Amino acid sequence: MVKVNAPALSLDASGSIAGTLVFSKWKGRNYVRELVKPANPRSGGQVGMRAAMKFLAQQWAGLLDAEKATWEGRAANLVASEFNAFVSYNLFRARNFLAPSKEDPAGAAGTIATLAGASATAGVRSITYEDTVTTVNDNWAVAIYRGTAPGFSTAYDNLIAIVEASAAASFAYVDSPLAPGTYYYNSRCITEDGLLGAEEGEVNATVV
Repeated sequence: MVKVNAPALSLDASGSIAGTLVFSKWKGRNYVRELVKPANPRSGGQVGMRAAMKFLAQQWAGLLDAEKATWEGRAANLVASEFNAFVSYNLFRARNFLAPSKEDPAGAAGTIATLAGASATAGVRSITYEDTVTTVNDNWAVAIYRGTAPGFSTAYDNLIAIVEASAAASFAYVDSPLAPGTYYYNSRCITEDGLLGAEEGEVNATVV
């Protein structure tokens, strides 16, 4: 349905018409574009970007005021909020297989956490990936990747989740729903300054 302030096709129209055209506004500019639907909304790239977006949206509120202030310049250039600047910059980094950062710009520095060693446990149409942070150092989170064959290489398009890991504690991620089969997992630590650590080591589990 098209929502307008005046008759349809006005300059302030927003929404879609007949599932073919989209009316909207970006940075104060009205525009019309073709409605495009992803051919595969569950592709590796789509899943990876949604995982990164979910993590970033959850983390913004917990950033220190000083950390949020570093995004003011980028936000001004984008004519957007500091939150939008934080998300867009870090999604760009994710697309290029770089880790997110709490501050702008990312220095890709710091000391990653020490982890106890991951495990993968199968459940009903699910696998639970677990690990424990033993020494935090400058760690912020852990990126979790999934493959369907052993020895897979971690990449942005097999990222399935980013979980906060900034305290000495255990964490778990439930990967679901899954079809029957064997799934392989690996992870990499992320520091607050956007350093992506080395692969921790592969584990697997089989869903029947």
